Amino acid sequence: MRLPCEKILFLQYHVNFYYFRADKLNYINLMSKPRSIFHKFHLWSIVRRNERQFFLLCSLIIGLIAGFLALGLKSAVFYLRDFVLVESFTEIRLLLFILPALGIFITYIIKKWILRDLSKHNVQEILYSISRRNSKMERHKIISSVLGAVFTAGFGGSVGLESPVISSGGAFGSNLGRWLRMNYKEITVLLACGSAAGISAIFNTPIAGVVFAIEVLMIDLTRFSLIPLLLASTTGTIVTHLLYSEGMLFQYTITQSFLAGNIPYYLLLAVIVAFVSLYFTRTFLYIDKVFQKIKNDWVKIAVGGLLFGILLYVFPQLYGEGYLSVTHLLNGDLDAFSGNAFMFNEIGSSALLFVILMLSLILLKVVATSITIAAGGVGGIFAPSAVTGAMTGYLFAFAVNIIAGEYILSPGNFALVGMAACLSGVLHAPLTGLFLIAEITSGYELIVPLMMAVTVVFIIVKIIEPHSIFTFQLAKRGELITHHKDKAVLNFLTIENVLENNLQKVPVEANLGELVNYISKSKRNIFPVVDHEGKLEGIVYVEDIRDIMFQQELYQNTWVRQLMRVPDIVVDACDTMQEVMDKFNVSNSWNLPVVQDDKYIGIISKSSLFSVYRKKLISITED
Repeated sequence: MRLPCEKILFLQYHVNFYYFRADKLNYINLMSKPRSIFHKFHLWSIVRRNERQFFLLCSLIIGLIAGFLALGLKSAVFYLRDFVLVESFTEIRLLLFILPALGIFITYIIKKWILRDLSKHNVQEILYSISRRNSKMERHKIISSVLGAVFTAGFGGSVGLESPVISSGGAFGSNLGRWLRMNYKEITVLLACGSAAGISAIFNTPIAGVVFAIEVLMIDLTRFSLIPLLLASTTGTIVTHLLYSEGMLFQYTITQSFLAGNIPYYLLLAVIVAFVSLYFTRTFLYIDKVFQKIKNDWVKIAVGGLLFGILLYVFPQLYGEGYLSVTHLLNGDLDAFSGNAFMFNEIGSSALLFVILMLSLILLKVVATSITIAAGGVGGIFAPSAVTGAMTGYLFAFAVNIIAGEYILSPGNFALVGMAACLSGVLHAPLTGLFLIAEITSGYELIVPLMMAVTVVFIIVKIIEPHSIFTFQLAKRGELITHHKDKAVLNFLTIENVLENNLQKVPVEANLGELVNYISKSKRNIFPVVDHEGKLEGIVYVEDIRDIMFQQELYQNTWVRQLMRVPDIVVDACDTMQEVMDKFNVSNSWNLPVVQDDKYIGIISKSSLFSVYRKKLISITED
């Protein structure tokens, strides 16, 4: 009986799969009769995984899962906060010394003894996975990132929820791609789909999610990546939009249009926010460095909990993400914003107290966030940086109005512009900040000042601090390749890919006559010279001996040792391809010998390196 073409291809595919994957036959018996619907889907998906429509289906599934992860995270945090804060801040102020430390403690217990993984759950880890782990993320991060953020933020940790849900969505996309045996390019796009869908779902901003994946994760903007990103981002937004009617962040409608006469004020605000962003970045990195010196994790939790508890006792506005405080500011409800802050109860009648409070919060928000994360909590800096920018913008407009003696600037508008500008400076992502605020406000009334502010801030910050919080440590360790296409390609090459070991080796004791005999049997023009132990002594180039190689009277009295060149630079077998390229650039050579424990094992030529490089570049960037 003749089998349908699809079944023939199916059987042929799996025979080939077994042939090339003989070391992993215990994974699943693909040739066996499907035992369940899940098993049937797995078989069908592997057969269909190279089809474009199936890849789009994967991105849609990722968008759905990321949307539900964002929905579950935000809902769980809100419910947990309502549960632990059953009374007003005034009546339970002393609990503020306990709650954040308790949340960090529970998070640490989960990571230490349940997950057995103390790695961080943030954008930096995603970039590292793309750079060094072929876009592979741990499976447990699908849930653990969200779970850790629930306890950290739910008990008052001053962190954002965006990074954990970005990590969870990215982990789901990465593991789905691995489960379907996709290649690096496809897994990377699915990882980016999960991250984009996560940020879109938690903010209800589908465009900002796509821009984030392109701008921060540095995903190539091609048709291959753009359509899945759009589909996943839109799907994630729809999930939370339909199931969370109150909105995932805050809602604000712009009531005052942009006035061209305010351009100088927006530019001045941008300059101020640029230095606030630098302060935010360097303070975060400094506190993280200080906590890294504390080797005992329990001491970290105790110190972090105590310090953060003191900050919360004085400034309750530091509790949680901070979006509630921003909402009070945008609505002009300064009494609600004060939150019964210590020594600021009469803030509504004192402009000076308000200014002092705002300056304190701008300076201390990053301190609270840094302590929470460095002590062991799970969370991100997305929300804290946005809140810091919003407070800076509001305070700027408030101060100008006080000095002018009249209402000339809209504090709400300047708060929104400050929020976008600070995101641009801290994340080094001007377009993400721009579209995020534009979508949150459901309009583009402030598009001109937003564009000016994020551009000015990005330029100033980039000149002073080339790397963002996400990329600083990776760049310091030389592991930041997502932002450098050349390094990204080199990362996937190894010396074995370009090593030539078929050259004719010449003993160091040989004379010219013996060398000519070796040359006659070889098609190459270079000959490594080795001793009796195989150690590299030098290299003979045919062009160096061309004028004497036919003078037979010199054959017996001229030695290879006299004719060889001792290479100034050699490649070690343990060198990375980036180090190999650096050695080529320094030596200005076309060929470099490769040694292992001083023994010659082969040679690398620029021609073979560039050929392999080009093939790899095409494989990971081709649309």
